[in-house]
Amino acid sequence: MLSVLRVHLPSDIPIVGCELTPYVLLRRPDNAVTTEDVPESAPIDGHFLRYKWYRIQSDRKVAVCSVHPSEQATLQCLGCVKAKIPVAKSYHCSPKCFSDAWQHHRVLHDRAASAVNENGNEEEELFGRFNSTGSGVINASLSGSASNSSLTNGSTPLFPAAVTRSGGETWFEVGRSKTYTPSADDIGHVLKFECVVVDAETKLPVGHPNTLLTSRVIPAPSPSPRRLFPVNGSDMNMMGHIDSDGRISSTGTFSVLSYNILSDVYATSESYSYCPSWALSWAYRRQNLLREIIGYRADIVCLQEVQNDHFEEFFAPELDKHGYQALYKRKTNEVYNGNPHTIDGCATFFRRDRFSHVKKYEVEFNKAAQSLTDAILPSAQKKNALNRLVKDNVALIVVLEAKFSNQGADTPGKRQLLCVANTHVNVHQELKDVKLWQVHTLLKGLEKIAASADIPMLVCGDFNSVPGSAPHALLAMGKVEPVHPDLAVDPLTILRPHTKLTHQLPLVSAYSSFARIGVGLGMEHQRRRMDPTTNEPLFTHCTRDFIGTLDYIFYTADSLSVESLLELLDEDSLRKDTALPSPEWSSDHIALLAEFRCKPRARR
Repeated sequence: MLSVLRVHLPSDIPIVGCELTPYVLLRRPDNAVTTEDVPESAPIDGHFLRYKWYRIQSDRKVAVCSVHPSEQATLQCLGCVKAKIPVAKSYHCSPKCFSDAWQHHRVLHDRAASAVNENGNEEEELFGRFNSTGSGVINASLSGSASNSSLTNGSTPLFPAAVTRSGGETWFEVGRSKTYTPSADDIGHVLKFECVVVDAETKLPVGHPNTLLTSRVIPAPSPSPRRLFPVNGSDMNMMGHIDSDGRISSTGTFSVLSYNILSDVYATSESYSYCPSWALSWAYRRQNLLREIIGYRADIVCLQEVQNDHFEEFFAPELDKHGYQALYKRKTNEVYNGNPHTIDGCATFFRRDRFSHVKKYEVEFNKAAQSLTDAILPSAQKKNALNRLVKDNVALIVVLEAKFSNQGADTPGKRQLLCVANTHVNVHQELKDVKLWQVHTLLKGLEKIAASADIPMLVCGDFNSVPGSAPHALLAMGKVEPVHPDLAVDPLTILRPHTKLTHQLPLVSAYSSFARIGVGLGMEHQRRRMDPTTNEPLFTHCTRDFIGTLDYIFYTADSLSVESLLELLDEDSLRKDTALPSPEWSSDHIALLAEFRCKPRARR
């Protein structure tokens, strides 16, 4: 007979909005052990599995800490209450927690005050998207359950039925499927999962149910809002506003996001031991990443380290709901020997109402390595050369056509094309020659596209190269000086002659615009987050062992101008959680976003 051997959850800390999927181990009538579901529609030997979820609601009200959401709150900041900051952000688990977080916490007060001065609702309009899970007020009364009536966590909308138990506890049935997604009504309460074998004919349980209890449900941590700063010489006191469609309200502009989201296969507790296990789980990170990405409302989204299965099963369908068309290039797998479904790659999304897809180019650096070694190396040296050059990295190049008008253009009616390159360069720091060769190969490909069409270009991605490195110099300066120290690493002599390490694209790093702007509200804070020697951010990647800039958005300055930039993060605010990833930010990189305008074309 069908029997349940074991049930458990990958993480016992449930988070609002993050699906819970218990692991249920079964023994089938033939003694085979499996984790496959046995629904009522497909019983085995006259039996199926029935699932139920309950919220255990006690008389005691519980608030959770805004900094350490797995801890119960013991104090509340009254300044937050007076400033009408979302109440969930006002709770702390100890005086030390409040003291340690004060420098970061005070920013909430300052922003709330400035938002009230400008527009009472602006803060909520601009940043409410990061706190969509509710206010975080813990309400143990039955009346709160009615708001859950439209939530489907099973086959039908649920109206929780109370089952009274002793000791002041009440159980509410909240779900009838194997998975359950906690809602704001569950915050502060324990959930109970029940799994039982049922006779398909009598519909009666057979044997005792298997159950498990979770920890108290915690609210999804809401990242501190990041603002858009204008950098085009207009009024620096005006922050970026979001229009009714959720985009920056400036006609003729478009925005581009670049973000390495940290592939789940790399997000291990060994690499990121400082991050709580629940915050490192993919069930949590995918929802937090999606909420962040959607919140930026970018017209074009370039993501790196997107697993093949996560692209197909999660990001493509979820972003499709928000009006994005998706394109993807998976890494090659000549070196990678894991599950082909979990290999990562580059994903580019664009809003269908803003752009249409014209053409797609895929760059496989492995193929380029094969061509290079065939051309310049004797056959005896090819194997060693390919071992060094073949690293599975790729680039995805997309040509789009704008559906919006370009104000000020002197060629009305002419198609406005845009070329967007999205890449993830090899990570190994000792392979300086391979990094430079990959970037040079990509740029030569883009030069060919530029030669065939008058087209603005964007080059986005994780280049795994710090400012001042040879790859960065090639991108930003159009050449690498022969005396550059990185050129000393060239065992295959693929970088010689050094005079070939050039390109003709007028590329400029978008974030260097922060170094050229005047004085204005918040601008001094942004300049302090820039490196004055390189005109690049102090960091885009922050772990316990490394902090530095690896990610960039480059643009062709003869055809595009930067209108505004997403503010950079402050290291001190990240260090309160040791480093990235954290409960607030679900990658070890930060997102970069720039708003551009196409320049009028010169008559030829």
